[in-house]
Amino acid sequence: MRLPMPYSSAKVRLNLHEVIRANQVTEGCARIYLVYNQVGFWQSDEKHPEVDLIIYTAPLPQYREPVRLTLREQGRHAASPLAGVKTTSWLQNVWAVAEAQKEGFDEVVLLNERGEIAECTAANIFAVKNGKVYTPPLNSGCLEGVTRGILFEIAPEAGIAVIEQALRPEDLYSADEVFVSSTNRNLIGVGEIAGNKIATAPGSITHQLNELFDAYVAEYVKRRLAAASH
Repeated sequence: MRLPMPYSSAKVRLNLHEVIRANQVTEGCARIYLVYNQVGFWQSDEKHPEVDLIIYTAPLPQYREPVRLTLREQGRHAASPLAGVKTTSWLQNVWAVAEAQKEGFDEVVLLNERGEIAECTAANIFAVKNGKVYTPPLNSGCLEGVTRGILFEIAPEAGIAVIEQALRPEDLYSADEVFVSSTNRNLIGVGEIAGNKIATAPGSITHQLNELFDAYVAEYVKRRLAAASH
């Protein structure tokens, strides 16, 4: 994006901790924004930072399981140079999920211009088939989710292969299990996609990976606390 990054990771972490303490957060989520002030025509002569750092917190959102998904064609433009970049221009995602919820669904699977699965509006998606886990590659237009990346690290430890592969809706319909992942919901089983029922939701591999992820997070928090106490 060519966005300058004048803040060190240590500075961002310090400010994040200040916001968490001020808002008395014990279980919640935080969002970190960087706003570039020196681009575009609409600017004043007022002095302001080149980049603003904005941090806020919110309670953990509530999700039901299993989730019901619908499909939206042309939901992602995989060829866009900004595909896979998470920006504040989130109208397309917000609109798509609002339309899906009007129809009684929880989330929506976004297809790219090739008719391939990209992701959901706020989650990566995975299909389990014959003991292997498949997820769209980054060139599908999906975000490189944090939870998604961690699953690539920890799943092989349990003997579960996670494979990047182009997927189409029929690959989800015929899967043994389907689940979605995101930072604030871990792994959630999918029970239905556009009227197609998934046999088990959540299935055994979804359960196993979710337990692995919980253990990973617990160990991460333990390490961070130990480092902070020294």
